[in-house]
Amino acid sequence: MVALSPVVQAYAWGSRTALPELCGTVSPAPHPVAEHWFGAHDSGSSLCADGRGLDARIAADPVGELGARVVQEHGGGLPFLVKLLSAEQALSLQAHPSPERAREGFAAEDARGIAVNAPDRNYRDVNHKPEILVALTDFDALVGFRPVARTVALLDALDAPVLRPYREMLAGQPDAEGVRAVFTTFVTMPHTALSTAVADLVTSAVGYLTAEGVGGEWSNEATTVVELAERYPTDPGVLGALLLNRVVLRPGEAVYLGPGQLHAYLRGVGVEVMANSDNVLRGGLTPKHVDVPELMRVLEFDPLADPTVRPVPAGRGIPGEMDYPTPEPDFALSRIAAPPGSAPVTYRPDGPEVLLCTSGRLLVTENGATGTLGPGHAVWVPASTPEVVLDAADGATVFRTRVGGPATGTSHR
Repeated sequence: MVALSPVVQAYAWGSRTALPELCGTVSPAPHPVAEHWFGAHDSGSSLCADGRGLDARIAADPVGELGARVVQEHGGGLPFLVKLLSAEQALSLQAHPSPERAREGFAAEDARGIAVNAPDRNYRDVNHKPEILVALTDFDALVGFRPVARTVALLDALDAPVLRPYREMLAGQPDAEGVRAVFTTFVTMPHTALSTAVADLVTSAVGYLTAEGVGGEWSNEATTVVELAERYPTDPGVLGALLLNRVVLRPGEAVYLGPGQLHAYLRGVGVEVMANSDNVLRGGLTPKHVDVPELMRVLEFDPLADPTVRPVPAGRGIPGEMDYPTPEPDFALSRIAAPPGSAPVTYRPDGPEVLLCTSGRLLVTENGATGTLGPGHAVWVPASTPEVVLDAADGATVFRTRVGGPATGTSHR
């Protein structure tokens, strides 16, 4: 068992209390704590118990750490990144590129001489960045473009005069091209017109909430408009948010975001797993770099009717293990919920794993060494590990991240 120390990201939208309290550290923290990274990303690799970075450990023995299949299919680096994420304020409205667009964009910015760490750089690596987020608390998010008929119904309910022309555009072309046209208009709107539009929208949203209260059909959407406009009164992301699915995840529920899906996490704590990338194309709700033409190249405008991922029994013989299925080869995520009194479980990994505990206490034995895994703590399991023993006699919840794709089979006894 190799204990991992996370890379702590102190982004401004994080919480000073949520992750410190989960992990048992000093709360409130002196600064917002937004993310804990468990992985081997170039921008920040976890440290192993011996003081080496996980990236250096993998580089020293790629086949032993990752396995021959993973090295053959993904090269010599870990293809996934695991995060604990805590949002107290909205993240930027953003999307991530496909593998092809990531390679093209990275090469183009290199050719223009833009430093890889420059604030106006879009592509910091050549990887795509699909991701899944599983809620640990109630988690609010904007995820993918809403089916057009539902967006028309929302605009009718709010009835903001300044947005009536866009309602007619959508009603007249209720497909991806209609969504593209309206979103393009929003993100290219002159500053003066944008300020007026946001103010008009807020007035209508407040009117809706006054009339309907918190139980109205569109009260979550109206509340989000008001909250976003309070922080970003002249930002096109406030208008763009009207076009997106507004979801509330309960603990254990998840959303998956493939290439080009516009989204913004609003608040909550979750486990996020993604391809090993930091490529972000922003569309608003941020003071950071926004490149509208490049964002439009990567966006997927087909409506996303249901962005949620429903867990299914894993079927690998580990009691309480549920898979969160996605089409991604870079990662595979499952959750093991072991109630108090659970018997120890022994399994043989079919590749490298990161085990992340989010509640309770778990004894993990690997190669004869046993360690205790508590909330917010993670361990690295190399592909060469012959077997792992999980003992959660007092009850625990652990997230198990592996590499996706065809498995050689996981044995259990």
